[in-house]
Amino acid sequence: MSSSPVDSVTKVMPQRFNRRLRGLSDRAIAWIFIAPTILLLLAINIFPLIWTIRLSFTNYRSNRPNADIEFIGLRNYERILTDSDIWQTMQATAHFLCWTLMLQVVIGFALAWLINSRFRGSNFWTTIIVLPMMLSPAVVGNFWTFLYQPQIGLFNYIIAFLTGTDPSSFTMIGDVDLAPWAIIIVDTWMWTPFVMLICLAGLRAIPDYIYEAAECDRASKWRQFWTITIPMVLPFLMLAVLFRGIENFKMFDLVVLLTGGGPGSTTELTSINLKREAFEKWRTGYASAYAVILFVTIFGLASIYVKALNQVKDR
Repeated sequence: MSSSPVDSVTKVMPQRFNRRLRGLSDRAIAWIFIAPTILLLLAINIFPLIWTIRLSFTNYRSNRPNADIEFIGLRNYERILTDSDIWQTMQATAHFLCWTLMLQVVIGFALAWLINSRFRGSNFWTTIIVLPMMLSPAVVGNFWTFLYQPQIGLFNYIIAFLTGTDPSSFTMIGDVDLAPWAIIIVDTWMWTPFVMLICLAGLRAIPDYIYEAAECDRASKWRQFWTITIPMVLPFLMLAVLFRGIENFKMFDLVVLLTGGGPGSTTELTSINLKREAFEKWRTGYASAYAVILFVTIFGLASIYVKALNQVKDR
């Protein structure tokens, strides 16, 4: 039975394609496959960044698209860096960032240490512990808003019991002093399992023979912890801090659902303040300069931190 012209073409094309691929290096073949993805990512990320930088030097307002755009140079940047409200927002962000990172690292490492001991039922408890990070921020925000309610909220009764006050007289997310801690508690509850998993991976990557050699040298458990466990898990801890630091620096959804940035501006983080400047006050040029400053800050701190992380890994 003779083959059709279509069958002949389908047999010849793969052969020609294979001959062309044989003449290319592995690096060239890899670039052929990843180039479309890289071009797409550049188009999605680079163009908005360049457009934002351009708008940051203007007085553009998105609610007046037909108005003349005036080039004002560095005036937006100067106003942002000298605005006391912006610095108050930065202070609130730094408070949130430092406490969440510290609590998540300490609690996450402690949980990883317990889970790594492989006690009976450890797999079950690991699954229970990681449940919060599987939930969406909308679910977590509404769930904790219910817990913070003044009439039926569990946390209000705990605080009232500790302080000896009436639980219906205040709400944790409505108190100026307690509201920052309310969002810190929620973020720590939700994302400590993430840090725990990274630390657990680090603990289980340590070879057993290192501990066996230390025991032969009669090193105590405490000395093994400080000279073996901590140094070898430190890169994993630093990686967890990097991931959580970047995410918490731009925290938005949980805070909006819990406090909306209030009471007053107590929990107004930089991301919430940026949203208000861009989509409530419609100062698009000003907000673009604000976004550029935040981007440079995050990028600069992350670059320094990654350099330190590489130095720790190379030791």
